[in-house]
Amino acid sequence: MTTINPARITRVLPDSIAAEIGFEAGDAIVAINGTHPRDLIDYQFLCADEVLELEVLDAAGKTHNLEIEKDYDEDLGLEFETALFDGLIQCNNRCPFCFIDQQPPGKRTSLYLKDDDYRLSFLYGSYLTLTNLSEKEWRRIEQMRLSPLYVSVHATEAEVRIRLLKNQRAGQILQQLKWFQERRLQIHAQVVVCPGINDGEHLEQTLKDLASFHTGEVPTVASVAVVPVGLTRFRPQEDELIPVTREKAQEVISQVKILSQQFRQKFASSVTWLADEWFLIAGEELPSESEYEEYPQIDNGVGSIQLFIKQFSTAAAELLPAKVYPQRKFTWVVGNAVEKAFQPILKRLNLVEGLEVNMRALSSDYWGQEISVTGLLTGHDLLLNLAEEDLGDGILLPNVMLKHSELVFLDDISIQELASKLKTNILPVAGVEDLINTCIS
Repeated sequence: MTTINPARITRVLPDSIAAEIGFEAGDAIVAINGTHPRDLIDYQFLCADEVLELEVLDAAGKTHNLEIEKDYDEDLGLEFETALFDGLIQCNNRCPFCFIDQQPPGKRTSLYLKDDDYRLSFLYGSYLTLTNLSEKEWRRIEQMRLSPLYVSVHATEAEVRIRLLKNQRAGQILQQLKWFQERRLQIHAQVVVCPGINDGEHLEQTLKDLASFHTGEVPTVASVAVVPVGLTRFRPQEDELIPVTREKAQEVISQVKILSQQFRQKFASSVTWLADEWFLIAGEELPSESEYEEYPQIDNGVGSIQLFIKQFSTAAAELLPAKVYPQRKFTWVVGNAVEKAFQPILKRLNLVEGLEVNMRALSSDYWGQEISVTGLLTGHDLLLNLAEEDLGDGILLPNVMLKHSELVFLDDISIQELASKLKTNILPVAGVEDLINTCIS
């Protein structure tokens, strides 16, 4: 039986109901109206009532019973240690391209957790395969209308998907999509293309099958992201995977563009989008910003470069001054995949009198990659490339390199260690406004 732990509070929002009552970080909620919340979804559902009876455990281990009257749907103002109070549903697949299996041993435990949890998919947009769900969990998705979910499809042909996921249950994907369709629930799908396995005619079949569910008022498959397989030097050698070449990237771009055009004519939407990485590997221009519609797959790297450039342009017009004083100089570290695309941003920053920003676009020696996205750069890569350099007043560090809000890179090097070894300030930046404000303030 699953153990439900009390929901441990990490933060109480100021001026909230919880702050007025006197909740503190370290307290934990055991039950709401007699029910033990399994996760953040239960917590939010149970807290929607106007009268709440709470069983609370304080940091000293003492139990308190409280009654709260509030407006319907009004939030208590609490943040928790984790979204899952009964533990993570882990993955039972053995996908050869799984990034977790392509890491070196001996790093922090959180890097090896294989998440295949429908609740994290609903709350945060992480991808799941649907192969790990029990009957009880399928019922909960239906009853609580947990939609949209984000699903790693990879292939719709049963034998191809079974080969990729190494799991006999993987062949049920089309029946599962019909299950969502019958209940008017939605998914966003992803297809990781592994050359020689699910590309070519298999990719075409997959995309056509998925698009066939993009019908009705509530399309079952709301969008599809096509992503190139990412390989590292730590992967098992018997995994039968081969890297995506420039020629393969050009072939996939051409294939998906033709299908997207057909879908646009039929559904008034592209339905399927290519991750930015395809264009960077192929050495081709990125699609225009308008082609991404509502950016339904932004967290999958679909349109993220164009959106970043657009957001920068808007923010720069509002926030960037003509000059700054005193003078300052920064080193902006990015993955070499975006070096060319981000030149207009670099140029605009350097138009500010008194501000000098030097871009260092790096590939990852740690992972053994020639082309690297920013999020995969590690402390090792920065130390290797930036030692002995004049880094100015500090390094502008995109916080996508730091996972799970920890100030630690994927190779377990901490920001403090990096700052000490490079003898400079490390300035994590989250998004466009943070980048600009860090440069000028």
